[in-house]
Amino acid sequence: MTVTLADVAARARVSPATVSRVLNGNYPVAAATRERVLRAVDELDYVLNGPASSLAAATSDLVGILVNDIADPFFGIMAGAAQTEIGGQEGTGRAGGEKLAVVCNTGGSPERELTYLTLLQRQRAAAVVLTGGALEDPDHIAAMSAKLARLADAGTRVVLCGRPPLPGSDAIVAALAFDNRGGGQRLTEHLLALGHRRIGYVAGPVERTTTRHRLEGHRAALRAAGPAGGAAGGEDESLTVHGSYTRRSGYEATLELLRRAPDLTAVVAANDTVALGACAAVRDQGLRIPQDISVAGFDDLPFSVDAVPALTTVRLPLYEAGARAGRLAMGTEAPPPGGIATIAAELLARASTAPPPSRT
Repeated sequence: MTVTLADVAARARVSPATVSRVLNGNYPVAAATRERVLRAVDELDYVLNGPASSLAAATSDLVGILVNDIADPFFGIMAGAAQTEIGGQEGTGRAGGEKLAVVCNTGGSPERELTYLTLLQRQRAAAVVLTGGALEDPDHIAAMSAKLARLADAGTRVVLCGRPPLPGSDAIVAALAFDNRGGGQRLTEHLLALGHRRIGYVAGPVERTTTRHRLEGHRAALRAAGPAGGAAGGEDESLTVHGSYTRRSGYEATLELLRRAPDLTAVVAANDTVALGACAAVRDQGLRIPQDISVAGFDDLPFSVDAVPALTTVRLPLYEAGARAGRLAMGTEAPPPGGIATIAAELLARASTAPPPSRT
């Protein structure tokens, strides 16, 4: 026999309207009354009719988290942290305000990104969190701006985590953008300070904001060192190879860099996963890390400190950013001033980088 709202009201000794207010969270209810209603919900195992509730309200209990690749720790960490905040910290399992977070894996496809946003719009999603870098394509940017504006007009809270705000879009609640330029610049400055002058760069996909910003930071450091610092590669396209954010890409790109410039003393990788591939390529060429070639990554993914040698990298506070995005999506944290926050990147110098070998 199906348990009804009236059954819960009778068990809690309140009116059906009070039960509705507690479950929808749209009207203040005394703490003791709320506790009595939630206890009755648990005892009767009452399940709120989500579709019917969302038709009556502006939004549903659904929150979408869009990621490029859930198997990539970069996205998995942020999505997991956001989901923890969205699902509720108390872990009571009660239907008294928690949201259902659904992770949508786009595979990096702009078409899938728009499709998921359309599906979430149809479901009257309470919030949407978009993680990772954005695609730098004018048509896609225009389509995304229009889609997010429609979501916001329908009452959906839109939060960007790890990506810059869309140009001219005021539909978002907040954009939490990582300082990829600053992190990339500090990483290369570290290598220059160690004495490296021939530095190769394994970049990510050319059309992604994250790729461009990290590469801009790298080249800014090289240009700042200039001829007086003996740095090479600021404008030398041959010392940059683009690929995907994968270990295989890092391996193949590093082999190509070593073919183009056998005198390289350091390789900077677009992220830590790419750096693992770079390390494998260096070793397969009979070279030692860091005695012959230094290797550095980006993101400080969990495995980076356990690599042999431990990987020099740039730490992005992925968990903290994801958790904050979750709170912003739930409305439990106030947005930053102007809706935009830049999250600092921290250089972590470890054993995979050292001064270059002396060449006589």
